[in-house]
Amino acid sequence: MVQRDKPGRRSFLRTASSFGTAAAFRVAASERQTKANHGCITDVGNLRVGHFTHSERPTGCTVVLFDQPAVAAVDVRGSAPGTRETDLLNPVNTVQQVHAILLTGGSAFGLDAASGVMRYLEEHGMGFHAGSAIVPIVPAAVLFDLSVGNPKIRPNADSGYKACGAAVASGVAEGCVGAGAGATVGKLFGMRSAMKSGIGSASIRIGGTDLVVGALIAVNAIGDVLDHETGKILAGARTRDGKEFLNSISQLMKGSGANATPGAHSTIGLVATNAAFTKTEATKIAQMGHDGLARSINPIHTAMDGDTLFAAATGTAKTKADLTTVGAVGAEAVAQAVRNAVLAATSVSGYPAHRDLAGT
Repeated sequence: MVQRDKPGRRSFLRTASSFGTAAAFRVAASERQTKANHGCITDVGNLRVGHFTHSERPTGCTVVLFDQPAVAAVDVRGSAPGTRETDLLNPVNTVQQVHAILLTGGSAFGLDAASGVMRYLEEHGMGFHAGSAIVPIVPAAVLFDLSVGNPKIRPNADSGYKACGAAVASGVAEGCVGAGAGATVGKLFGMRSAMKSGIGSASIRIGGTDLVVGALIAVNAIGDVLDHETGKILAGARTRDGKEFLNSISQLMKGSGANATPGAHSTIGLVATNAAFTKTEATKIAQMGHDGLARSINPIHTAMDGDTLFAAATGTAKTKADLTTVGAVGAEAVAQAVRNAVLAATSVSGYPAHRDLAGT
């Protein structure tokens, strides 16, 4: 049977020094972030990505800024989401385009970071024109990372503003930065068996056309993360000695009940394309994007998760796109981004990363 958490009991996890990391969280580019040397969501074009990472503890936020407004949609599959401005993405509602999308840590507190994004966009004259006012449209989703370090430290409006100022059009950092700074996975049987995760990205060009589909995913799952091509567990719940994976689904089938905190787990992200689509069509892309999560995270979309995926279409490609093709390729990009998030992650005190167990 799976060993459960007991209040006051010493964690079985190896200390941070066992993994060659400092006990205190420090932001250092050489240690905490990896710039993608593979496809990235910025390959879609017409968008920039910026991270803000707190120096005091692992948490932060990530913003996607659109150089020109983009058609956007959302699909929520987890039962415990934390979101902002998602109702307006319903195809029946008036606003048709967004100016930025925010992914953030800090649970519901982290939604405050969207105010800073709005302030930045207003200063730059970007927003929905409502009479004499300009109102930036910034949908947002949060993940729960308050159990990693001091929960009083979380992203705020200033964090969102700084993330905008750091936005780049290429070379986006992955791993334990931005919204992925405090992300963890493998929490079905408690935090004591969890591992570190992060944020990852990927992009795919469709054939010889100019159509590109990309994904940006902050992986904070209750389940195990698998390589969707091989089925191998990359990060997840571990045995008591911390050396092997439990295989969460196998444990559930053996009768080991879940022992996770409700609402403390969410994988959030964005599928973007340079194709032209309506809000209704973008909604289908967001829905299909969740298939990529299902291929790479198990279990997913549980009563304790708040899994949320946005979709955005910039409409800058010259090639007319097929919705089914873009949706299916988007799901593949999501699965690749999840894998990249785990592979780029580095350990923090109490939470080893894939590279520690893999010996890489």
